[in-house]
Amino acid sequence: MSKIRVGFIGTGGIAHLHAGQLLELEEVEIMAITDVSAEARERFMTKYGLQNIQQFSEYHDMLKQANLDAIVICSPHTLHFQQATDVLNAGLHVLIEKPMTCSSIEAKQLIETAEQSGKIMQVSYQRHFQPEFIYIRETIANGEIGKLTSITASLYQQWWRGQDQTISWRQVPNLSGGGFLMDSGSHIIDVLLWTTDLTPTEVYSQLSNQGSPVEIDTFTSIRFEEGAVAGLNLVGRAPSWHETYVFCGERGGIFYDNGKITLHRTGQEPIVPVLPEQTTNQDKSFIDAILGRHEVKVPGEFALKVVKFSEMVYEAAGYKPY
Repeated sequence: MSKIRVGFIGTGGIAHLHAGQLLELEEVEIMAITDVSAEARERFMTKYGLQNIQQFSEYHDMLKQANLDAIVICSPHTLHFQQATDVLNAGLHVLIEKPMTCSSIEAKQLIETAEQSGKIMQVSYQRHFQPEFIYIRETIANGEIGKLTSITASLYQQWWRGQDQTISWRQVPNLSGGGFLMDSGSHIIDVLLWTTDLTPTEVYSQLSNQGSPVEIDTFTSIRFEEGAVAGLNLVGRAPSWHETYVFCGERGGIFYDNGKITLHRTGQEPIVPVLPEQTTNQDKSFIDAILGRHEVKVPGEFALKVVKFSEMVYEAAGYKPY
């Protein structure tokens, strides 16, 4: 079998995660990279021993000159839409880092482009492949805690280290499309919507920029069509990473604290589930979908839900990210 020839748009931090996972697969060969920074390209190639691959400073040149099957997009958020559109129109499969786009209008257009192209488009929400979140989703779907009544989801991170630090593209609105909510918060929104399969209808939010060009902290209350309520807390100025979820139902609850899960059923002893080993990830599943081994695990239609919800939060706060 010939290998899937992969190119990268963007070779910064998250691209290294994708490269490491792709290079574990015998079906894949990284053939070309694009980044406006020659330094970033060199670091990427050196780390993975890719000195003989093609490199470009402009992704259009890579699409024209490199012989590729698929592209991984790891660029700033607001660039995703046009880059993914061009990749699909060039007849290539695409894996897009989160968020898929920064507006629901763009998301819908991109989904249509993918359908017309007949190529695989997947969005890189990695929690869909992690056993703890698969367990939460399946436990809720199986009715083991009864109908959901409330959820809290919180992420604390040292995302903003102060104004004396160099501001990365993540705090440049026309590149980031928003602040902490649009960046790391996108994963928490993903978990909230994917594990519960609930439909948000009402949102009230408070945002704080703390002197940054983008929002740092976000506190949001949510009502779902199905009757449950939720609180979403995204704190970008925290002393350390901490991620928690509590899913309460009519017969029990699931508590997640930094990777540790406890299942509580009313009137019974708590259960700490034994979870299986992780067998796939966002990159392996993308390649498997290309090879026809299974359907796309995180399709554009789901990523659109995350984009829509993010818009609801910003609109409720009267906030225009960019």
